[in-house]
Amino acid sequence: MEFFAWCMVAAGIGMGLGSVGTGIGQGIAIKAACEGVARNPGASGKIMTTMMIGLAMIESLAIYVFVVSMIILFANPFTEHVLAILAH
Repeated sequence: MEFFAWCMVAAGIGMGLGSVGTGIGQGIAIKAACEGVARNPGASGKIMTTMMIGLAMIESLAIYVFVVSMIILFANPFTEHVLAILAH
């Protein structure tokens, strides 16, 4: 039973770290884009387009972390092995 508890802890910590990292990255990207538009308002279209593409790439990292966390929780390949060991 301890194995499954550790799986939940690992998924929670992984999701937390992934969310913090992507949140900080998105904040820095938006800050830099705002500063760029403030310095050169004429280039705001290109800056915003590049920022949106960058934010999509950053957000994909959070989605990957979420998928791995869900695999750990619900489709763990070691579940059957652990249950077989516990049955003995």
